[in-house]
Amino acid sequence: MGRAKTDEQDMLIRDVLSQVSGKWSLWVVCELAAAKEPMRFTQVLNAVDGITQKVLTQTLRYLERNGFVHRKIFPQVPPRVEYELSELGRDLFVLVDQMTIWAQKNVNAFAAARRRFDGIKK
Repeated sequence: MGRAKTDEQDMLIRDVLSQVSGKWSLWVVCELAAAKEPMRFTQVLNAVDGITQKVLTQTLRYLERNGFVHRKIFPQVPPRVEYELSELGRDLFVLVDQMTIWAQKNVNAFAAARRRFDGIKK
C-alpha cells in the first residue's frame, strides 16, 4: 500500500481492511449503527439474517479487538452483554454508509454489466 510507516503497520492495515471488508463485519456495523442504542447478542443475531451464533461471536470479538465495538458486561445471573459502536466504529459506518449510497445509485449499472459479461461467456 505504501502509506504505512513500518512493515508492521502495513501488515496491521492490510489485516484490518481484509477483515472489516468481510460480509459479516460490515453488516454487524450497519445493524449496530441503525439501532441507535446498545444491542444484546440475540438482538444482533436476529438482525443479521443468516449469520450463525459462532460467526457472530467471532465477528463481534474481531470488531471489539480492533476498537470498532464496545462490549459492556452487566454483573448479573445470567450475564447480560450489550454491544455498541465505538467512535472508531461510527467513523467506519460513515464510510460504509457512503459506499452503500454509491452502490444503490449504481445498481442498474452493476446489473447491466453482469448481463453483458454473462452474455459474452455463454
